[in-house]
Order: sequence, then C-alpha cells, then structure tokens
Amino acid sequence: MSLTEINVTINGKAYSEWVEPRMLLSDFIRETCGLTGTHVGCEHGVCGACTISMDGAAVRSCLIFAVQADNREIKTVEGLACNGEMTALQKNFVECHGLQCGFCTAGILMSITDFLEKNPQPSTKEIKETLSGHLCRCTGYDGIVKAVEKTVQDNQKEVLQRS
Repeated sequence: MSLTEINVTINGKAYSEWVEPRMLLSDFIRETCGLTGTHVGCEHGVCGACTISMDGAAVRSCLIFAVQADNREIKTVEGLACNGEMTALQKNFVECHGLQCGFCTAGILMSITDFLEKNPQPSTKEIKETLSGHLCRCTGYDGIVKAVEKTVQDNQKEVLQRS
C-alpha cells in the first residue's frame, strides 16, 4: 500500500509523518505520536472517548482518516493543561468526582471545553444535551454535570471580579 505524507500540529508540536491512507486519526495520535490520552472505544463515533479538537472544533478522531488532518491544528487532552497546571474544568472533575475509571474523561473534557468556549453560560439542560454524545459506564454523569456547572459558576465569578 502506498504511503502519504502528512504535516499536522498537535498541542503546538509539528509532526511530519508518512501514513497509510486508511489509518484513522485516533490511531495516528496514539500510535504514531504517542499521545495516549485520546482513547478508542467503539470506533464508530458513538462513545465519544476519542474526541479531540481539530481547528477549534470538537470531533471524533475515530471517524477521520489521518490524511484528512494534513495541515490542521489539533489539540488533545494532553494539550489542555497550561504549564503543567490543570484547567478549571479538569480541577472541577477531580473535586466533583466527575471521573472514576477515566476512560471516557479525555473525550468529555475535550467536548465540554469546546462547548464552554462557544456557550459560556449554558443551562443544565444544555450541559446534559452535550454530554449525551458520550458514554460513561462508571459515574452516572451526576459528578460530571456538577463539575461543568461549577466551572461555569467559577467563570462567571471571575468575569464579575474583573468588571
């Protein structure tokens, strides 16, 4: 099979690699780049564990071929923290018990980060609708919803303090 060269930036680092045209982006991220925070669950886009940000939008990396990411900007869960400091959302996941086994957590963090950037003051219903695209077998979602709500409240307090 022929190989195709792709150039992609992941978490600010440039990668130039030769890949098979049928290689999934999730496999490229995990196997070629060694970024194993992106998990592969169903390989059908249903579970959400493989969610990443590509060019600023949350996408399922198991539904995209690596060649489609050529010249694109990707962020994975490893790229959320800044200078080793977890984001408020990550801290609230820990504080509110929004994770247990952690398998789904990376994808949820990526989706919710994207969601909150586009909708900084969501209702609980909107949070739950966004989470409906993810499967978690451990938490029952209550801690996850609380973590997102706490992040929204903390962000609102921060905005008011700056005013």
